[in-house]
Amino acid sequence: MTIEPKRPLTLRDVSEASGVSEMTVSRVLRNRGDVSDSTRERVLAAAKELGYVPNKIAGALASSRVNLVAVIIPSLSNMVFPEVLTGINQVLEDTELQPVVGVTDYLPEKEERVLYEMLSWRPSGVIIAGLEHSEAAKAMLKNAGIPVVEIMDSDGTPVDAMVGISHRRAGREMAKAILKAGYRHIGFMGTKMPLDHRARKRFEGFTEHLAKSGVEIEDRAFYSGGSALAKGREMTAEMLERSPELDFLYYSNDLIGAGGLLYLMEQGIDIPGQIGLAGFNGVELLQGLPRKLATMDACRAEIGRTAAQIVAAQLEDPEAEVEKIVTLSPKITYGDTLRRR
Repeated sequence: MTIEPKRPLTLRDVSEASGVSEMTVSRVLRNRGDVSDSTRERVLAAAKELGYVPNKIAGALASSRVNLVAVIIPSLSNMVFPEVLTGINQVLEDTELQPVVGVTDYLPEKEERVLYEMLSWRPSGVIIAGLEHSEAAKAMLKNAGIPVVEIMDSDGTPVDAMVGISHRRAGREMAKAILKAGYRHIGFMGTKMPLDHRARKRFEGFTEHLAKSGVEIEDRAFYSGGSALAKGREMTAEMLERSPELDFLYYSNDLIGAGGLLYLMEQGIDIPGQIGLAGFNGVELLQGLPRKLATMDACRAEIGRTAAQIVAAQLEDPEAEVEKIVTLSPKITYGDTLRRR
């Protein structure tokens, strides 16, 4: 028995199934031209029954672009970025644009590869996390000839447009709140920061403000990989064993902060009396904890929506004036782990 090789469906298949010309099928599927409602319905019904998907690459050859927006982020396991993607999708779902995601694992060389591959498909726009890129990646972004929005950070100069928060300011604001609450013996726990530029900037803003008040971080620990909750518990236990005099623990993200909170509660430690603690990101998943962790919202969904709006607006009217530098202002949530004075 011979098996016919698989082949993609074509306009001719839809034409034969619906009983109209290929040109009419093309008009219906591209929503162009004057076609009667009954013919349109017949063509769409035939295409749906066959499972036909138009070949947009062929159409893109004429315009040299496809209706895709490249979204390049460092991680999908970090709960921050799915919320950003949700914001992007909320805007683009009302357009012909579709987001397609690439993940870099915080590695500059991988970001270059992902960006190169995505740009080779000639997307209509790029939304990319961060302002720090290799020289090769910057050159590709500058010369892509399409809207480029760098997101999550506003401490720097964008290639084209940027939407984010000032992480240095976020660090300073948290330091102010901690000092105002009367804490003076502070430990810090976070990710390894050479590759996480935003965490590094928060740490810099945090330590700079402490130094202005004559306070220094007395202990610090860094981690990479593994369960953030488990790492938070582990690092908190080790830090307090080394430095039992600490009265505040600042974590670079909510997940390790939640691990620390659970450990301290198990030990029967008075929170926030004996020890206060705070994280960063305002992760909604942690709202079910026995105590609400002090944190700061990173405006993730709003960043995604605003970035997508910039791309969509520039594509709709390249001559229109669009605000390209957008800095959002996150606010501290004190929760149950940071005294408020």
